[in-house]
This record gives sequence, C-alpha cells and structure tokens, in this order.
Amino acid sequence: MSKYILSIDQGTTSTRSIVFNNKFEIVSFDQIELKQYFPKDGCVEHDPKEIFETVLKTSKNAIKKSNIRPTDISAIGITNQRETTVLWDKETGEPVYKAIVWQDRRTVNYCKELQKKGYTKKIQKITGLVIDSYFSATKIKWIIDNIESSKKLLKENRLLFGTIDTWILWKLTEGRSHYTEATNASRTMLYDITKNSWSKSLLKIFNIPASILPMVKDSVDEFGYTTIFGSKIKIGGIAGDQQAATIGQACFEPGSIKSTYGTGCFMIMNIGKNIKISKNNLLTTIAYRIKGKTTYALEGSIFIAGAAIQWLRDSLKVISSAEETEDLYKSNDKSQQIYFVPAFVGLGAPYWDGEARGAIFGMTRNTGVSELVKSAIDSVAYQTKDLIISMEKDSGIKINKIKVDGGMVKNEQFLQFLSNILLSECDRPKITETTSLGAAYLAGLSSGMLGSTKEISKKWQSQKLFKPKLHKKEVKYLYQGWLKAVNKIIVKKNRK
Repeated sequence: MSKYILSIDQGTTSTRSIVFNNKFEIVSFDQIELKQYFPKDGCVEHDPKEIFETVLKTSKNAIKKSNIRPTDISAIGITNQRETTVLWDKETGEPVYKAIVWQDRRTVNYCKELQKKGYTKKIQKITGLVIDSYFSATKIKWIIDNIESSKKLLKENRLLFGTIDTWILWKLTEGRSHYTEATNASRTMLYDITKNSWSKSLLKIFNIPASILPMVKDSVDEFGYTTIFGSKIKIGGIAGDQQAATIGQACFEPGSIKSTYGTGCFMIMNIGKNIKISKNNLLTTIAYRIKGKTTYALEGSIFIAGAAIQWLRDSLKVISSAEETEDLYKSNDKSQQIYFVPAFVGLGAPYWDGEARGAIFGMTRNTGVSELVKSAIDSVAYQTKDLIISMEKDSGIKINKIKVDGGMVKNEQFLQFLSNILLSECDRPKITETTSLGAAYLAGLSSGMLGSTKEISKKWQSQKLFKPKLHKKEVKYLYQGWLKAVNKIIVKKNRK
C-alpha cells in the first residue's frame, strides 16, 4: 500500500502543501504567499488562477523535496479558506471575476436589507449563521448581479459556483468533479444544516439558481482523482480550514475546543450530534460529516488576527518579519496601556459590525514599534476572550482549557498573555500545522491508513501547556479597557 498523503492547505495569505508519511509525520513542506487585492475600502479579492498555480507549485515542490514518486501517494486531502467565492465557465474553466474573499464587506448594505425584511431568524434556523457579508451567498449574488459575463453564462447553463475547495477540485480533476463537502457547504448561507441539503427557500430569497451549485459530499468521500502530478491519485478528504484544524486537534468529544490563529482567529467547540442555535452571536456550523453522520459545532470568528501583524509588516513597514514580534513584545514599555482594535474589515463575532473600522487608543510620544506590536498581538487575545464569554453562555460549560494552533502560536509571549486574559490553560500541540494535518487525516481515513477517529485521538500530543499567571482583578481591569476601546469604534446605530 502507498505510504504517503499529500495535504493541500489553501489559506487566505498563502498556499502550502505538505507530504505526510503513514505515521502522519511531516516529510516535506512547501509554501507560497498569495497576492491580496484591495480594489475599494472593505473589498478583498484573490486571483483564482493564481490560487491554483500556487497549489500546483507547492504540491510539486513538496513531492520533489520528499524524494518520493507520485505513485507512493495514497490519497490527497484538501483544506481551504472558507466562504471565499469563485464563479467560472464550466466549458472553458475561466473565472468570470476574481475570487471574493471571506473578509470582503461589499455586500454589507444588502445584508442590512435582508435584516430589514425579517429574514434573520429564518436564515439562522436553516443555516446556523447570522446574516453577514462574510458568507458566500451574498458574494454569489453580487457577481451574478454585477458581472455581465456571468448573466450570459447563466442563460447558457455554463456558470458554476464553488468555494475554494470546489475550485481546486475542479482544476485538479480537469473538470470531472464539481463537488464540495458538508463543512464548506455549511458556510455558504445557502445550506440547510439540519436536512443536509441546499435550501430551496434560501436559493429563492437570494435568487441563486441551484444549477450552479456543487454536489455536497461527506468530509471523507470519493471526490475523484487527479493525474496532474504524474500518476492517478485519488482525492479522498476535504474540509474547510477551521474544521480541518478541529480534526487535526482531535476535538471529537462534545465540549472540546480548539482556537486557530492564522489570518483571522476561529474558535470551534464540538457540540455533538444535536444542533444548538447560538443566543450570543456565535455561529452553529458543521464540524465534520463522516459516514453520513454529522457532528455540529459552535464557532466564533475573528476577522483579523495574524493579519494585524502582516499590516504592521506590509503597510506600516515597521517590522520586516513576523519572527521579530516576540522580542519586540518583550521589550515594550510596560507603563503604556495601548488598545489596538483591528477592525480593518469590520468586526466579527460577537459584534458583527461590518461598518466598524480599526483604531489604536492610548498612544503617547513614547509609543514606538514595540508597543504597537504588543497592542496588535494583545488584540487577538482580547478578541478571543469575547468569544469565550459567548461560548460559555451558549454551552453552559466553564472553559478551563483550549487547544491552540496556527502561525501565531509560535510566539510564546502571545500564548502566555492569551492564557492570562482567558484565565484558561492553552495547550499547544507537537504538530502546529493542524489544518494540513486534519486534511491528511481525512485522506488517511479514505485510503485505509486510518480506521477511525479514535486512532486520530491517540496520535494527538501536547508540546507545551501555558497556564494563567494574572490575578482575576487585573484581568478584569485590562479587559474593561478593551471593551471601552471596542465601544468607541462600533457604529453608533449598532450600539445597545
């Protein structure tokens, strides 16, 4: 039997491909950054062709670095930035427009119209989601309404939609597979998570034809095969990036939690087989669907986490790399209390304010790069606390421990402050590439390398546990300062 898995992890700021062996250890790795397009305030786009080019390049490079042959690969797993929307011509494979990224806010006003029409409860009941431009439905509608070529293709029955998993799958299989899977479908705001099918009533509300939608499969399934790498390799597992990280962190028991710190921050709590609709502005979503059985989750989404560091690097140019931030954090002036609210594309959970914009409070003449870096990093911890409070209210569970992963968890200063402000233990695993690992596990289940999720749980290992070191009174004081800062940027009409 082939002994390797190729895991393709297509993220918001980069694409990475990793070859895992049959012990699910990393054999080789390749990564390419992805260009970001910002055509207008609040608009974020990617080039779908570039996305696939980076998939091809990183995959080929990872295979080459691993010194294995394509015939040694048992299966491919795919994980992807969710909600990001691509529409293309099924005859030519040409995108009709750039990919509209999950962070994009161009449909905020349309979302308000939906809310005014009284669709909030209906949409939440069917999809588990709040009405927000974050999700795919309003992005699909925008492209169909605003791009002439899409209307022409629609009339000719040539238009297809996909989130990034579907786009990559279509390209890898050279147009043979137009599929998505349950976790990605659950992020479109068009999918009935109870019935596990596209919602006819929501398609009618958004005026989106069912003909453009992909077929929805389990997270472990037969998605087709690719010959692009030199041999016939099956694609056996797909999950949205946050759900893949949930699998990579072995959060298979109800109540278990992981929080991923990449471009954004996404916290997921496994809630088992029964749907629980949030009363505290969180999302109810599909954690995974294996062998036809659906497991649900509560999720809190923060739009800007590591992207705040990227902004300091690329826009302000005050740092040259993310690796510098740990030493800068250590050298900050502790007498300064600065709050950075990174609402570059609005605020996600639990505020859901698409019109809010970023701000930094408390700066003095002594404020320098170290203090800016610390405030950017601390903002991620404060936003996480916002999510924890909502999650505890919804679940009725006191959260004393979370599993953490993503690029930011390399910074131990961040993890210690996170543990402090949450008054909770933060557990960093040995393999922090949990998103890629989760996709590899799904492919492993498909190929027979793994027999069950219990085998995945046995593989999980802690690398370091961070415990809180601040007193509750100090945490309360710091957090109240954060809430005051947030309240200053929330659009007035949205304030309670």
